[in-house]
Amino acid sequence: MNHPIKVILVDDHAVVRAGFRMLLSTEANIEVIAEADRGEQACQLYLEQQPDVMVMDLSMPGIGGLESIRRICMRDPNAKLLVFSVHDERVYVDRSLQAGAKGYITKHGAPEILITAIQKVAAGEIYVEQGLLKNSSNEINTLNYQAIIASLSGREFDIFLLLAKGLTVHKIADELCLGYKTVANYGTQIRTKLHVTTVAELAHIAMILGVMKK
Repeated sequence: MNHPIKVILVDDHAVVRAGFRMLLSTEANIEVIAEADRGEQACQLYLEQQPDVMVMDLSMPGIGGLESIRRICMRDPNAKLLVFSVHDERVYVDRSLQAGAKGYITKHGAPEILITAIQKVAAGEIYVEQGLLKNSSNEINTLNYQAIIASLSGREFDIFLLLAKGLTVHKIADELCLGYKTVANYGTQIRTKLHVTTVAELAHIAMILGVMKK
């Protein structure tokens, strides 16, 4: 990325935002272009400023972080939203990724993690702080994700990975030299087999299984 990564900070505590801004100012390739203290303002600022990454708290007045993520992603499916929260429970990670977030880190971690996470998400990767998905093995066994992935055909697996990486059906069709409808049908089959409905959930599964880097 040639230009600095444009970031909007969303947190209802001004002191916390000031701390984040000071930390990010140490990185030449990151520029904080705006701040918001509630979800409604975040949604408006996103549309006006079109940041490369929006760093979003979950617990805020008004509609809150999760609903803000949903609304922004409905407007822009390619939005790069990074959750930065005090919550380290698995349910918050799951709900955030399902809502459309591309990353999740906690305020308990080392300050450098915020910089790394912003850079990873800006580059189009999914980034979840190490340890937050440590209890995933039981859920994977429950839903047989490993067995389902193993049962996918070679073509299905390729499309699964490309969908999980955030590529659109049109881009996948071009890359694999397949028809748009063919890829769309594969995508439907894959989501049906995995019992999911969104690309974020596919990315979540791929990341948990270790078939896609964080």
